[in-house]
Amino acid sequence: MEQGLSSLKQFVLPVGKLASWIAAVAMVFGGVVPYIPQYRDIKRTQNAEGFSIYVCLVLLVANILRVLFWFGRYFEPPLLLQSIIMIITMLVMLKLCTAVRVASELTTRRRAFTG
Repeated sequence: MEQGLSSLKQFVLPVGKLASWIAAVAMVFGGVVPYIPQYRDIKRTQNAEGFSIYVCLVLLVANILRVLFWFGRYFEPPLLLQSIIMIITMLVMLKLCTAVRVASELTTRRRAFTG
């Protein structure tokens, strides 16, 4: 009986660690996943009309503050990694949206001068 209980503990412990690791990975990359289709759509259509750069700004500031807070009071490393990845994601999205909007404005101005 005790041997069966021991083998059950040996099985449950790795499953628990695996579940914890999967949850941490999902927490880290879960915030970035919704931006992948938006990035691809904006890049494909060269139109950033439906995307708010103010949301990017708010998320960028919030994640920078979370990283700064980490230096004063440590919290779980997956949350810190999530913030760093979100900062990178927001910077990439802002770069794309800015480039698309500048190109769109230049095209509009050229059309206005030729008429």
